[in-house]
Amino acid sequence: MELAPHFKINVVENALEDCIFQLIQHVRPKWDTARIKTKLMTDGITNKLVLCRNITDDGIEEHLLVRVYGHKTDLLIDRKAEIRNIQLLHQYGLAPSLYATFENGLVYEFIPGRTLSYEDVSNPKIYKMIAKEMAKMHKVKHPVDQKPVANFWSKLQQFVDLVPDKFDDEIKQKAYEKQNFPKEQLLKEIREFREGVRDFDMDIVFAHNDLLLGNIIYNEAKNKVFFIDYEYASYNYQPFDIANHFTEFAGVSEIDYSRFPQKDLQMDWLKTYLLEYKGVTAVSDRDVETLYIQVNKFVLAAHLFWYSWSLIQAAHSHIDFDFIGYAANRIEDYFKRKPEISAL
Repeated sequence: MELAPHFKINVVENALEDCIFQLIQHVRPKWDTARIKTKLMTDGITNKLVLCRNITDDGIEEHLLVRVYGHKTDLLIDRKAEIRNIQLLHQYGLAPSLYATFENGLVYEFIPGRTLSYEDVSNPKIYKMIAKEMAKMHKVKHPVDQKPVANFWSKLQQFVDLVPDKFDDEIKQKAYEKQNFPKEQLLKEIREFREGVRDFDMDIVFAHNDLLLGNIIYNEAKNKVFFIDYEYASYNYQPFDIANHFTEFAGVSEIDYSRFPQKDLQMDWLKTYLLEYKGVTAVSDRDVETLYIQVNKFVLAAHLFWYSWSLIQAAHSHIDFDFIGYAANRIEDYFKRKPEISAL
């Protein structure tokens, strides 16, 4: 696997554009700096993403994306693994080209299209494409990992360990205390969940692990969906990746968990997924129902996972986002759904 070139450039916030232009001179030396336009994308809540556009003498538009890692995100993300994953998945046609890396970020291919809305992921035409694309990704085999191990429990424990005992910001600390969900109870909920799925027979697959709506690009002209941002990609339990996607129907900035997919949509989604994953023309109702139960159990896991992540981000991120409020929304829906899901 050919490695992308690395440039010893550190992109700093107070000189973002100057640093990016310096990067472009290395990555695209033929681009005329006078014609380059940059646009800060606002969808992400982990990193800063900048779209760079150049127009050639022939009037052709060329694009690339510069992703600047968020402050202290190296605590959460194995950046070397991320780079390996992008390059591996690109070989399968499942990820964009990686053009270069720099000290605190990546330069990669721009995928034309639009990010998805709740209406899109509830549309059978589009959600079936997502189900098939996820199934294709789940069949990817890493050349090094002969016996894959799900990293869910170790990653969750890493997150919990990083959750601060107290926030330096007094406003954040008061908002956290208002949630009335201390770390001791978080650990108790994790232990209880782990015991509840201990006997599940689950496939371990190469998972995206962060398939929120902003990480899915729909190209209408090609009638195709593309997944982006593989920061959290790793081997994981099959139902977690699907459950995590279903929780993301609620959105990020304006969260509405009433958008969580109803059973009829889930069953159709899961049937489409299993047909592609198994490479068959028919699957039994029992197989679909089994996966449905497992996926809904892992909805609770997804909430605990991103709840912990949110508190870490609240302590360290420089991005203007209410991470404490996001955590509160996650744990509120966790307890709202827990009785019904536990009864499955």
